[in-house]
Amino acid sequence: MPSSGLEILFSKARQAERRGDPQEARRLLADLLSRYPQNRRAAEGLSRLDPAAGSDMSALQAEVGAIGTLHAQGDYAKMARRAEALIARFPQVSALHGLSGAAYLGLDDAILAEKAFRKALADNPRDAANQSNLGIALRRQGRLADAERCYAAAIAIQPDHAEAHYNLANLLGLQDRYDEAIASYRAALAFKPDYVDALYNLGNIHRERKAFAEAVDLYARTLAIRPDHYDALNNLGYARLELGDRDAAIAVFRQATAIESDTAKAHVNLANALTLGGALDEAHVAFDRAIQLAPDDTHLRAQLLYLEAHLCDWSGRDSFAALPVHAVRGSDPIPPFIALPFEDDPARQLARSRIVAHAAQPGRVLPLPRPEPGEKIRIGYFSADFHDHATLHLLSGLLRAHDRDRFAIHAFSLGADDGEGARDAIRPHLDAFHDIRFLTDDQAIDLARRHALDIAIDLKGHTRDARPALFAGRMAPVQIGYLGYPGSIGGDFLDYIIADPVVIPSGQEVYYSEQVIRLPGSYQPNDDRRVIGQCAEDRTSLGLPAEGFVFCSFNQNWKISPREFSIWMRLLARVEGSVLWLIRSNPWAETNLRREAQARGIDPARLVFAEKRSHADHLARHRHADLFLDSFIVNAHTTASDALWAGLPVLTMPGRQFAARVGASLLTAIDLPDLIAGSEADYEAKALELAQSPGKLAALKSRLAVNRQSSALFDTATYARHIEAAYVAAHQRRLDGLEPAAIWID
Repeated sequence: MPSSGLEILFSKARQAERRGDPQEARRLLADLLSRYPQNRRAAEGLSRLDPAAGSDMSALQAEVGAIGTLHAQGDYAKMARRAEALIARFPQVSALHGLSGAAYLGLDDAILAEKAFRKALADNPRDAANQSNLGIALRRQGRLADAERCYAAAIAIQPDHAEAHYNLANLLGLQDRYDEAIASYRAALAFKPDYVDALYNLGNIHRERKAFAEAVDLYARTLAIRPDHYDALNNLGYARLELGDRDAAIAVFRQATAIESDTAKAHVNLANALTLGGALDEAHVAFDRAIQLAPDDTHLRAQLLYLEAHLCDWSGRDSFAALPVHAVRGSDPIPPFIALPFEDDPARQLARSRIVAHAAQPGRVLPLPRPEPGEKIRIGYFSADFHDHATLHLLSGLLRAHDRDRFAIHAFSLGADDGEGARDAIRPHLDAFHDIRFLTDDQAIDLARRHALDIAIDLKGHTRDARPALFAGRMAPVQIGYLGYPGSIGGDFLDYIIADPVVIPSGQEVYYSEQVIRLPGSYQPNDDRRVIGQCAEDRTSLGLPAEGFVFCSFNQNWKISPREFSIWMRLLARVEGSVLWLIRSNPWAETNLRREAQARGIDPARLVFAEKRSHADHLARHRHADLFLDSFIVNAHTTASDALWAGLPVLTMPGRQFAARVGASLLTAIDLPDLIAGSEADYEAKALELAQSPGKLAALKSRLAVNRQSSALFDTATYARHIEAAYVAAHQRRLDGLEPAAIWID
């Protein structure tokens, strides 16, 4: 209690004594002493008024001090017993009921706590602390309106009661009344600037509202007062990541692991940040430590195996099959995207997706407005990849080719720009570009609804930086999954998925929560104006031998499994002077793949790794390859269409799930079905035949050159008309009051 409050109580005690009411004076002083056992003025006043009572009060002082120690130690059961014993001896001391209430709060018995605080307030209704604590007891019972009234009463009694402002802020935040909560936290901090919990919780609200810079400042202030605040460190790391400051985030997560070295989550956070920062070897060490601390956590094991896939470390790969679809106790569910490279099973993919989608519960779901047909159908594309990214390489042509007389096209960006100009290049083809990266889910949903979208397109699915809660909150009456994630969302908030007859054959609809829209040709869009850059005539400048057959697989290394790699090595063994040209992803993958080659009897030097180049120059270097070898469980997607656009034949073998059938979709659309193998043996035989038959390979490349100009795959304008027809059909069903249903576009 501030000194001004103490003086008021002393003044009341003096006034009671002067008007001849020593009993009230003793009660006030005893009450004060029970709260402040070391207050000499109160003890002396009691001794003067009643020496016997003063002696009793000395005992009370000692007992209250002991109770305070129990409170600090968290021994609430013993604290409650001692408080009740004191109440029996000193029934006139109302503050003892407050101590009893505090003990019951510690024991999480909100009903007994409420009774104790009400008894305390019966004698002293203007006790701000007990009013605030009564509010806590009521909040824990779910009586939020009553709790709010108690906090307001405490603040009215004592405006500078920081704890009451803090408790009110917590209550308001619980109800998503964030502006009011922020004001209350700030009020608490105005009276108590070093209020650590208020700083931390205010930081959490700013982080929740995606005001990451403000959150960083508040977490830093929290840590300046309490450097070992583990949760503040973790949340500071998350906020730093959102701001793109990976190095700072890694440093923060390292501090967190130093404080909580035996907490698996601390090491997981560090591992994830290190992964984003490219330090995959250190990330592996951090994941290993996390698994040592939580050996039964199946999600952690899946994360480690996924990291090892990026490292091309296949030593534990087979253990993924034993990991359950459903989360076990103490583990998070395994994200479906992590599972993609390990299991070609659309049923298991759907089951994993359903679990994750169920967690994407929105804060609110508002009714959609009545349909109002307009001159244009309003389309919103949502992605974090409106920059130099594979998704935009594919989508740019469609955005350019959309019929702007019939469609209004909006892009909603969930991610940062990389400054390479790709985002600026698409802006002229849009009616509006909306950067919603730092908007909350509710704010983003409100923005989309203000633009009266007819159709919202999810280009992320279950990939990194996705925000499924936006679609769960219903931004448009028709919502469609498209392009970014090769599988089902698993929830009821996407009505359709864009596919074709190859990636989702008839009869496979059971593995998708969405209704299937099938386009003719391929589901995948392509830009027929992609520029192919310059490349040196001498292929030795790229690290390739001057002579010899060049097998190529520019897929990301994590898509490579031992199955296809063993075939590739057998091909190198049988085709003299041949090499395998791969993308240089990370040095550990390169080392491991070379080791795997050597283990299969192949000179590691016959693996050549290509450096990252601009997209145009990457397309150009395909001229020095002879045959692209697709991976199995997760096919090449953009990478395959890049190769075909650059004139390089692609050999694929379709599997069962969407991700394993993309290569076949592309080759069907470009009318090269003879490059679709029916089995691993067929795949190997076709590759060997082409490598050993220069004439057949030349004829194949000639066919590809012709088909590239005439087939559906690279006819951007026709593709745009097809997908627009799908949008019209889905929109019309909504206008007609019909439920979503399968749509075929001829």
